[in-house]
Amino acid sequence: MSDEPKNTPFSPSVVSPVWAAGQPDPVPWRDLGHEVVHETPWMKVTEHQAVAPTGHPARYGVLRFRNIATGVLPIHSDGTVTLVGQSRFARANYSWEMPEGGAPFHEDPFEAVQRELAEEAGLKARSWKKALTVEVSNSITDEVGITWLAWDLSEAPTDPDPTEVIAVARVPFTLLLQEIERGAVLDSFTVATAYRAYHMAREGLLPSWLAHAMLTRV
Repeated sequence: MSDEPKNTPFSPSVVSPVWAAGQPDPVPWRDLGHEVVHETPWMKVTEHQAVAPTGHPARYGVLRFRNIATGVLPIHSDGTVTLVGQSRFARANYSWEMPEGGAPFHEDPFEAVQRELAEEAGLKARSWKKALTVEVSNSITDEVGITWLAWDLSEAPTDPDPTEVIAVARVPFTLLLQEIERGAVLDSFTVATAYRAYHMAREGLLPSWLAHAMLTRV
């Protein structure tokens, strides 16, 4: 596999927001060369000799993933959502979140997220709508994430990863928002997608019957 740092075809193109009109053109970082300092089947770390936009020299380390992050918030017809709970290694905590996974660069992320929905939550969906495309933590990683909302759900066989012990809970969407607000749900992918789902429900971007169920079920 190439060591070139720009390793994902899904990186979004640069689009200036409307408020950037009239601002001077941004000065980019300059990369003078890099080396791979750590590598696994899922990611690698590259260290760069760089020049900052200010002209200041800098050493810059970047975590580069080999997957597109994917996630889905499954919404049932009664306004509940399915979440999964599992222990996370990095912060040594237990996390409640929507079903999430990764799509290798050669795979369609939508196919990957459908697989994750079945493997982790035991669900499949007839209706899908893209929610977000985000840069997950763009100061230190090039990871891009894509999330969907899914409904018209039915059961599917589960097949968790050999390292995962997953719990499944079905809760009102409004309760998920409350748990986010009190700091009990911290996964950024889930938090961002839940608030996006709330906006979509309020703004008529989802079927009216589904939005009504989401916003009124307590």
